[in-house]
Amino acid sequence: MKFCAAIDIGASSGRVAVGSLESGSLVIQEVHRFKHEAKEFEDRGLRWEWAKIVDEVKIGLLKAQELGQIISIGIDTWAVDYGLLDAQGELIEDPYCYRDSRTDGLMQTISDSLGAEWIYSRTGIQFIFFNTAYQLHAARNTPAIESAATFLMLPDLLNYVLSGAKSNDITNASSTQLLNAHTQEWDWELIDKLEIPRHIFPALHKPGTKVGTINGHGSLDGIAVVAVGSHDTASAVAGVPLRSTKDSAFISSGTWSLVGLELDAPVTDAKALSYNITNEAGVADRIRFIKNVSGMWLLEESLRYWKSQGIVLTAADLARDASVLTRKQIIDTNDSRFAKPGAMPELIADYCRETGQEVPATPAEFARCIFDSLAHAYAQSLRELEDAANVKVREINIVGGGSSNELLNQLTADATGLTVIAGPVE
Repeated sequence: MKFCAAIDIGASSGRVAVGSLESGSLVIQEVHRFKHEAKEFEDRGLRWEWAKIVDEVKIGLLKAQELGQIISIGIDTWAVDYGLLDAQGELIEDPYCYRDSRTDGLMQTISDSLGAEWIYSRTGIQFIFFNTAYQLHAARNTPAIESAATFLMLPDLLNYVLSGAKSNDITNASSTQLLNAHTQEWDWELIDKLEIPRHIFPALHKPGTKVGTINGHGSLDGIAVVAVGSHDTASAVAGVPLRSTKDSAFISSGTWSLVGLELDAPVTDAKALSYNITNEAGVADRIRFIKNVSGMWLLEESLRYWKSQGIVLTAADLARDASVLTRKQIIDTNDSRFAKPGAMPELIADYCRETGQEVPATPAEFARCIFDSLAHAYAQSLRELEDAANVKVREINIVGGGSSNELLNQLTADATGLTVIAGPVE
C-alpha cells in the first residue's frame, strides 16, 4: 500500500496521519498523536521544545512507514513563530513562543512610528501583539539575529530538518506582517524600516511545490517533501466545503478561532483596517479574509488551572454541564489579559467584576461564559467581515476540534441567525 503522510501540529498538540485513495475515496488514518507546550525559562523567556517536536514527527513517520510505502509528506503548524539558522545551517536557539512577553508594547510603538494605515495598506495583516514582524524587531540587536543566515517559519524549519530545503511557504509567510499582500513578495521597504536584515529571508514557494526529499534519516530517506498550506488554517480552509456562490463563511475552531471568508483579492482599505481584519494568502492563490478570536485557548487554560487545583475535567464534561445553564455573562475574548498563560478562571472573574457582571461560581458556569462569549465574538466578527468585503453570508461551516462542541455550534447559530454546518473535525 502506498500513502501520503500529513504532519499537522497545533499550538498544543500534533498528529501524523496517512491518506490513500481507495475506490475513488480518500481514506485517512491517524498513526500518531502527541501533546506539547511552550515552557517558560527565567533567562530565555517562553520557548517551544523544538527537539521534542522533531522527535515526535519522526516517531509518527516511522509508525506510518510500518503501514506501507510513504511517497510524500506535507507539514503544517500554527503561524507567526520561526527559527533562525546560522551560516552552518544549525538552529541558533529554540524558537520563541508567540505569547512571550518580549514583544509587549512594540505593536503600538511601530504603528505610531510607521503609521498603521501605511503598514496595513501594504500587508493587509491584522495588528496583534505577537506578529512575526514585532518578534523580529524585538530580536534585531540580539546575538541570535546577528549570527542568523536563514529565517524559516516552523513548518519550513521542519522541512529543512528532514530535507535540507530552505524556503518559506507563502501561506505562513503572509502571517508575518512582512509580506506585501498585493505582490505576494517580501516587503523589503517595511523590512528595512523594522531594521531586520534582508539576507535572512529565503525564497518563497506555494502549496503544491516539491521542496525536497528526506535525507539523513535512515529508512525515511527518499520520501518527497511537498509544500502544503503550511499555516494550519490555510490547509483547514482548503478542505472546507464552502459553497461556490461565495456566500458561506468558515470558522476554524481550535486554540484560536478564525472566522473568515475566502476572497479573490485582498482588501486593505481603511474600513478593513478599522475592523483589524487580516488578509492571509491561501491555497490556490485565494485570500483568507479573517478575524482572529481567542478560541478554545480560554477553555484549555481553564482546564489546566483546575487540574492544578486537583479538579480534573474534560471539555466534553463542561459542554454537557453548561448546556443546561443560561447566558449570564459576556467577556471580550480578545482582551489582552486573556492572551498569556495563567489562572484563566480568576482572570475571567476579574473581568466580570470590573464590568459589573455576575461572577461565575462553578466550572460549568465559567464554561458557559466562555461559550456564550465566543458565539458573541463570532457574530460580531462576521458582521464586520460582511461589511468590509461587501458580501452577505448565508451559512457558516465550522471545522476543527471545536466543531465537535454541539453547544457552541448551537450558540453560534443563535447568535448569528445563520445555518451552521459542523465538520470535518480533523
